[in-house]
Amino acid sequence: MAIDEARRAMDTGADVAARLVAAGAACLVTGDMGIGNTTPSAALVAAFTGRAAAEVTGRGTGIDDLTLARKVAAVEAGLARTPRLDDPLAVLASLGGLEIAALAGFVVGGAAARVPVVVDGVIAGAALLTAARLVPGVLPFCFAGHRSTEPAAAVVLDTLGMAPVLDLELRLGEGTGACLALPLLEAGAHILGEMATFDAAGVTDKPD
Repeated sequence: MAIDEARRAMDTGADVAARLVAAGAACLVTGDMGIGNTTPSAALVAAFTGRAAAEVTGRGTGIDDLTLARKVAAVEAGLARTPRLDDPLAVLASLGGLEIAALAGFVVGGAAARVPVVVDGVIAGAALLTAARLVPGVLPFCFAGHRSTEPAAAVVLDTLGMAPVLDLELRLGEGTGACLALPLLEAGAHILGEMATFDAAGVTDKPD
């Protein structure tokens, strides 16, 4: 992508987030739908974390060893042609895709509206990492719905210091893990906001 294309894609994602919040959404959930997007995700994670391509590149939909080697080579080639690793937007334009850029903008838009964003697997994780490099203030509003089996997903979580709500060895995208985690996050919010403390319940001064 050109820099302007990446910026416009992010703006599109941010606009979607703003419209959802304006319509009453109290929480946003990310997901992805596509084939081949674990490769640019791995490239982005490698670029932003300094990890080797082989360390963050997984099998995606279940490719064989020869195809995996070609995938690692493609990530390495993408990194080699990306000279400005200190410029997150340039990295996104060089290595990402429109869907990852839009997801990154979606995360930023949700955080800007002060709404929690539940992030799904490796593609959404790469978008979150991109968003965090561009706007570090997004992280307090984000939750990792689950830990994907893709190696880049674990690197994202470790890099950002995030603990996943679920670890079910899922390899799905489409927001599956994030949607599964959502009821647990809702329950946690209700407990924190509505459950009586020992003092309020009058049990702290009872004799043993």
